[in-house]
Amino acid sequence: MAKKKKNEYRKLKKTATFNKKKLKNAILSALYEEPARVVNYKQIASWLGVKDSEGRHLINIVLEELKDDEYLEQISRGRYRLKAKSGTICGVVELQRQGFAYINSDEVDRPILVSAHNLNNAMDGDKVRVHLYARRKKHDLEGEVTEIVERAKTIFVGTVEMSRNFAFLLPAGKVGFDIFIAKENLNGAKDGQKAIAEIIEWPPKARSPFGKITEVLGDTGNNDAEMHAILAEFELPHKFPEKVDIVAEKIPYEIPGEEYKKRRDFRDITTFTIDPADAKDFDDALSLQKLENGNWEVGVHIADVTHYVTPNSIMETEAQSRATSVYLVDRVVPMLPERLSNGVCSLRPNEDKLCFSAVFELTDEGKVVKQWFGKTVIHSNKRFAYEDAQEIIETGEGDLAEEVLKLNDLAKKLRTQRFNNGSIAFERVEIKFNIDENGKPLSVFFKEAKEANQLIEEFMLLANKKVAEFIGKPKGRKKPKTFVYRIHDKPDPDKLQSFNSFISRFGYGIQLQSAKTISNSMNNLLDHVKGKKEQNVVETLAIRTMAKAAYSTRNIGHYGLAFDHYTHFTSPIRRYPDMMVHRLLEKYLEDGRSASEQKYEDLCRHSSDMEARAANAERASIKYKQVEFMQDHVGEVYTGVISGITDWGIYVELENKIEGMIPIRELDDDFYIFDEKNYALIGKHNHKKYQLGDDITVKIWRTNLEKKQLDFRLANTIEKEDFES
Repeated sequence: MAKKKKNEYRKLKKTATFNKKKLKNAILSALYEEPARVVNYKQIASWLGVKDSEGRHLINIVLEELKDDEYLEQISRGRYRLKAKSGTICGVVELQRQGFAYINSDEVDRPILVSAHNLNNAMDGDKVRVHLYARRKKHDLEGEVTEIVERAKTIFVGTVEMSRNFAFLLPAGKVGFDIFIAKENLNGAKDGQKAIAEIIEWPPKARSPFGKITEVLGDTGNNDAEMHAILAEFELPHKFPEKVDIVAEKIPYEIPGEEYKKRRDFRDITTFTIDPADAKDFDDALSLQKLENGNWEVGVHIADVTHYVTPNSIMETEAQSRATSVYLVDRVVPMLPERLSNGVCSLRPNEDKLCFSAVFELTDEGKVVKQWFGKTVIHSNKRFAYEDAQEIIETGEGDLAEEVLKLNDLAKKLRTQRFNNGSIAFERVEIKFNIDENGKPLSVFFKEAKEANQLIEEFMLLANKKVAEFIGKPKGRKKPKTFVYRIHDKPDPDKLQSFNSFISRFGYGIQLQSAKTISNSMNNLLDHVKGKKEQNVVETLAIRTMAKAAYSTRNIGHYGLAFDHYTHFTSPIRRYPDMMVHRLLEKYLEDGRSASEQKYEDLCRHSSDMEARAANAERASIKYKQVEFMQDHVGEVYTGVISGITDWGIYVELENKIEGMIPIRELDDDFYIFDEKNYALIGKHNHKKYQLGDDITVKIWRTNLEKKQLDFRLANTIEKEDFES
């Protein structure tokens, strides 16, 4: 066993991307061969041939996570044993649109296929126990759900469909059933309305669960109702409880005189904010002054939210539950009530504001020679929109031009240092809509980050990095105190190999020898594809090779930024992890004892989960507006690029960045086979190939707002109605 696992590790080490997912699978595979054995991290390291400190540190983290996820049990400090599984494995359901599902589990190295018949009422996102069947094919794993360990959700949003004495709620999203609503449980809902229902019972032999309507959102097609429905689909709130608003309104704008005496005073130093033109919640401000020694003092000033939101308060409970602000196409659903987010805490110009600051002394070359963290009071002199600051950068003229230009010069040097150290330059173009007062999209435009955006980004990255290093690399202490890190794992080596194979058809390639060669060649690739037709496809696939960033008390560094220590300190108005970081930093600056790791790890997991929900809701709102916008363009012909290939259709991204799909059943000139490895559909008889990145011309065929679905046909398809007309 040891030789086999050691060879497996060495194979992974060649790609320099031995990440948590691969390590979890290797550890569990080894333990399944000796399920009764009790092991520690040193034995695991020996099995896998891990000798470097980074690898041993990762093993410790993975063992803790496997314990948290109940794959392992801790026998005593640092000693673990496999939990008895009775011939089954646990995993999470990923429901597919055709009705079947894949079960993703760390216990096996590939997803388990479960037919719709064998799901036994399991829903998307549920944690389930699965009995594995004997393998029918070499690479396939199939099974049957035997137990639902934990439901992902019991609340659903959808459209009410009335019958005479009862109704059904037709849920939005990937849900394989309708919810039966008895007449007495309708709560005033009418046919065709959007509503939220809670499952109250699912009888063993019933095809549908029984539920009750808990809230009526409004008529289908009404913009507010549709946006609230999207929030409800991802179990996100659209309003604050009345008691929270009442408490918020009592928080005063005035700063008590004694509070000034406790803080470092920056009110006489030039300070300003740079934010989107429509922003109202200003988290961060920058100050700049030249020192007598010729260096520059840059203050990164962050709203002191935790001064106003205290532990165990109603406001704290609400912020912790929400964990993040949610940004839909037409609105912001804030983490904190408007009085706080846009008023008391917001770093508005010409007002004294309380901050938690990271202050740096930098040389002209952008080298940090001194740093200070602590509570401050500031007075912003100016509020810039990104466009205003960009104009100053491009023309050299305008209010506070000298300060803006100097900060931009320093930011460019910090940026160069970061990329030289291996940071990857993922910069996607954002799709935006011009929307009328009723929420109807009138036009599409693209938002691209310019130097003014990068100026702010670099100083926020610097503050986040240095705060994390201050706690994570302690001087004179052997063990760092509990802290909240923003972590980003190394990419999956299999995905990298697959990606490399795909981009070779365009004449590109990335070097996989080490983390540094991967990042350098990835940056070269992203630079070379700019402005070319394959740009978006290559960028999208490159991002898909990367792991998702998350919050954790167990630091593994941030791969994408090439930082050994990184956190989120700079946006406490809109992110709960930043509030946690502020509290911990304040505690440790006063030499407080280390906080409970388990408590903060649980909060990190919740925050990561809520962040993912918010991102999914944002994507759903964009998709809804895309489909709504294209309703007026049915029948029109567009050119695009194949952006995705599946066994149910071809995804096409148009020149305006809107994406739709050609259903595979519409390709009626042949029987097409899905070639997953080469991202292609290939005709069985005529061998015609549709491949990722190919140019294609399509006709807008139909739109379905309810499903947020946009369907295309090939532009050369002759339709029956064309003959008849």
